[in-house]
Amino acid sequence: MAEAGGTGTTRRRASRQIHVGRVAIGGDAPISVQSMTTTRTADVNATLQQIASLVAAGVDIVRVAVPHWEDAEALGAIAAKSTVPVVADIHFQWKYAIAALEAGVHGLRINPGNIRYQDKVRLIAREAKARGVPIRIGVNAGSLERDLLEAYGRPTPEALVSSALREAAILEDEGFTDIKISVKHSDPRLMIEAYRQLAEACEYPLHLGVTEAGPMPAGAVKSAVGIGTLLAEGIGDTIRVSLTDDPVEEVKVGTQILQALGLRRRGLDLVACPSCGRAEVDVLGLTKKVHEALEREGLRVPIRVAVMGCVVNGPGEAREADLGIAAGKGQGFLVVRGEVVDKIPEDRFVERLVEEAKRLAGETEAAGTDDDQGSDEPASAAEPAAAT
Repeated sequence: MAEAGGTGTTRRRASRQIHVGRVAIGGDAPISVQSMTTTRTADVNATLQQIASLVAAGVDIVRVAVPHWEDAEALGAIAAKSTVPVVADIHFQWKYAIAALEAGVHGLRINPGNIRYQDKVRLIAREAKARGVPIRIGVNAGSLERDLLEAYGRPTPEALVSSALREAAILEDEGFTDIKISVKHSDPRLMIEAYRQLAEACEYPLHLGVTEAGPMPAGAVKSAVGIGTLLAEGIGDTIRVSLTDDPVEEVKVGTQILQALGLRRRGLDLVACPSCGRAEVDVLGLTKKVHEALEREGLRVPIRVAVMGCVVNGPGEAREADLGIAAGKGQGFLVVRGEVVDKIPEDRFVERLVEEAKRLAGETEAAGTDDDQGSDEPASAAEPAAAT
């Protein structure tokens, strides 16, 4: 597998770079986080409001479903008003793909084989090429072409990769190479193997995901195992966590996966001890209160906050964070950038942590030292359409 530069001991797989709107994918571009709206796309106002929530959570690219003609008709307003790139999710109806391109979407997703006629796929490729719009070939184990199921017996990694490369060849025949590919499976083990094989077989950027991962917390665990394993191997250029939940949770989990691997530093990184018999404070309750209070502040610069419940590991762990509290019975030490700066009563733990977090964030912003390793800061929330 060809390699490109990376961080730490991980070297990133070398891939072509494409652009979905203003977001670069592949090459040396940061790993981007995607999600998909759950609204009816034809409801422009509701869709833009949900995009705004996703933007606030840190999403880089948003996909919208286009199952009906009225959804295709709404794409122009959505693409024009969204502050992040919009990808149209197309199945079966080639006319919807053409309409999406004419509406100004920033990317298309097509599923191999369910646009039945190759000549229509070729037409989509020509139109996308003329407009500079990339296409994601999105292979799913649950919708694999019949002939491949018969050939391989089931949705094996080899079958998924074969499907993707066959569709890519059709686009390539039209001189179209602004392609990214996904080969998703609901089993993280099969998903990992499929992407490993695909990474060896092509140089296109890869969109990672465990399809139909399910509700929290199981869906987050499956996604972290599948996506995280591949990213740790240097494979993957953009990710989507597929949860049976509010799509904002998808963005949060995706961002946390990147943060855990040191691939993105943005916003809050909360470290807390699991609690034990030594704790003389309600660590679980305190951590929840701190998390909720800091989340409300919407801090964008990277800041690591530690909540520790005893004197054994507390002071040391708190010193490793930007800010922390080493709590004891009725009081605790406030640690800022490795130094104990104050002893504070328990009823002021949350208040003081929020005060210090805001102060540190302000200093970082003023100094221009935000070392976010992810994509650029998200734009302001999407402008909702006027109510009609």
